[in-house]
Amino acid sequence: MTRKTERDVEKTYPLPDFISKLRRLADALEKGERFEIQIAGERIYIPVHASYNIEHEREDGREEIEFQIKWTKV
Repeated sequence: MTRKTERDVEKTYPLPDFISKLRRLADALEKGERFEIQIAGERIYIPVHASYNIEHEREDGREEIEFQIKWTKV
């Protein structure tokens, strides 16, 4: 198996695309299926055993909410 290079990408999507991705994620979670998404040209496969959290940050008059999905390759 080839080791993937480290990556830190933030991609902005138009609202309809963002909604579609969230809806597909919710559907996969409800069905107990892995989720696959393409971000900045790379296809990512999120396993069923991933963990999900929501993070809120506030700094310098700005606020941010991140919906995070984390997993370790097995």
